Amino acid sequence: MNIKPLADRVLVLPAPAEEKVGGIIIPDTAKEKPQRGKVVATGKGTKDEEMLLKEGDIVLYGKYAGTELEFGGEKYLMMRQSDVLAVVEE
Repeated sequence: MNIKPLADRVLVLPAPAEEKVGGIIIPDTAKEKPQRGKVVATGKGTKDEEMLLKEGDIVLYGKYAGTELEFGGEKYLMMRQSDVLAVVEE
């Protein structure tokens, strides 16, 4: 990964959107944005707030959180650690 977030930012790879529901194929325009993803890179945190997230964490975030980026053919979200609502422990 060539992207390194700064300060309290994290780079998240969103989970793929649902393609089918009960045998019905959902068109791209009707798909809801996923609110779950995998942390692929983190900053070091700030002097006031340490970085609690780490690479590989599965996280839940708000519907409109982050800024969309495209890098190497993949779509990512760059967001602040405070935009992450929870870490999913499986």
